[in-house]
Amino acid sequence: MLGAVFFAAALTPTLIPRSYLTQGALAGGCFAIGYLAGVLWRRLWHYLELPEPSPRARSAANALVAAGCLLIVIAALWRTTAWQNAIRTVMKMEPVETAHPLKVCIVALITFVVLLVLGRLFALVARLLAAGTRRVIPRKVANVIGVLVAGLLFWSIASNVLIRTAFNVLDSSFRELDILFEPERPQPTASDRTGSPASLVKWKELGRMGRRFIASGPTAAEVSAITGRAAQEPVRVYVGLAARETAQARARLALDELKRQHGFERKLLVVITPTGTGWIDPAAMDTVEYLHHGDVASVAMQYSYLNSPLSLLFQPEYGAEAARALFAEIYGYWTTLPRDKRPKLYLHGLSLGALNSEKSAELFETIGDPIAGALWSGAPFESRIWRSITDNRNPGSPAWLPEFRDSRFVRFMNQNGPTVPPDTPWGPMRVVYLQYASDAITFFAYRDAYQAPAWMSAPRGPDVSPELRWYPIVTMLQLALDMAVATNAPMGFGHVYAPEHYIDAWVAVTDVNDWSAEALAQLKSHLAARARRAPDDDTDRGG
Repeated sequence: MLGAVFFAAALTPTLIPRSYLTQGALAGGCFAIGYLAGVLWRRLWHYLELPEPSPRARSAANALVAAGCLLIVIAALWRTTAWQNAIRTVMKMEPVETAHPLKVCIVALITFVVLLVLGRLFALVARLLAAGTRRVIPRKVANVIGVLVAGLLFWSIASNVLIRTAFNVLDSSFRELDILFEPERPQPTASDRTGSPASLVKWKELGRMGRRFIASGPTAAEVSAITGRAAQEPVRVYVGLAARETAQARARLALDELKRQHGFERKLLVVITPTGTGWIDPAAMDTVEYLHHGDVASVAMQYSYLNSPLSLLFQPEYGAEAARALFAEIYGYWTTLPRDKRPKLYLHGLSLGALNSEKSAELFETIGDPIAGALWSGAPFESRIWRSITDNRNPGSPAWLPEFRDSRFVRFMNQNGPTVPPDTPWGPMRVVYLQYASDAITFFAYRDAYQAPAWMSAPRGPDVSPELRWYPIVTMLQLALDMAVATNAPMGFGHVYAPEHYIDAWVAVTDVNDWSAEALAQLKSHLAARARRAPDDDTDRGG
């Protein structure tokens, strides 16, 4: 019965639409957890030697349980399609005719059987270990020790063997992918471009994501064609993992390359921390370059080959050293320049990049000469500053779009912009968090297993289904799955950030005041249409 209840709860909607494969795996896993809870309860009852029902009463109870399970499963499967369409409706997606309940059941059954076999194997190991110790210690104590030792053994194998092996295999796979050259992105010939023959960073040392970043930016002519004003060629600097052995050496190379391209002579300088594989969202950087007519320099450094969901779940500290090294080099040189002649310095990061970008600049180091601000999008739930501000938000403001004090230092934005009027005065530093309420990478928390998250309370975000409900344990697993598929959402939802929303965020962060409302609307329309017509083909999009 507990397994059936967990199974039904797993079919309810959360933040991201699911395929029958992911839905079936989740439902089967949740059924196994509910089944395990029932088994443990029964074992505890026997262990405490409490009174048991008669065989006749047990047979009647089993019949009722079987009927109840069947009704629960049928009712949940019948509602599956409506539940999935409830998510798709708020994301403006076409509804599906069916959620394939039969396929969901098959996948769930396979998942349950695999987990059941693993559970039986665990129980067998625990019994063998307990049997070996009963000669010297009491039986009940031996049973407890057997379970604890078996748990440590399985955990050690899972974490030190399986996870580490998977990481090594994936790291090697992504490394091989990173060195592949894409013929549609030839090496630049202009001497003022990173990767050119005159560059300090060789084209092959940029890595796949670095070459994509350097080759994908708008030219001065493209910017002028949209803005109708004279524009400069944006400066983009990128250093891949293959360029130098250590993070400090790569950071110094990035600084030297930025100076070679006269990046410190631009109006804006953006220090970017990429996502796990080194990917930089073109929607984020193209928009700020258009807004400032190309008078922008940006610099980034790769720190990993792995994608962000893996790093976030198992190694959330990944990349912090590289982010710190790059910021220290850039900031250290920037502070030596005359204040009236140097560019305004900003930080930017998406997803894991936002988390590590937060860690790159310590307040006590920069308080005497502060940077201009930061734009962090899709900040993960592990982000320390984001978590502190969200937890200490103003009373009455929602967790999915908080207001913090007088909004002079930090503001939150989503699809509908900020919660405060645009003319609200800023302080000397401007920090904007761009986030969607449907982004599980931002709103996941381990405590969701036993406590309903604050962002589920009314009023809810515009992209969160009104049918979403909290269930103990199950909701946390649902959101963990949503994290893995968050980049499968349509643009402007989940973990896929739209250029028109980046425009609003950059306008606020960089104090853009030379664009009319009509011109901004036209720019949004142009970049949104281009992004949806030819979306970036990176499999690590935003992650």
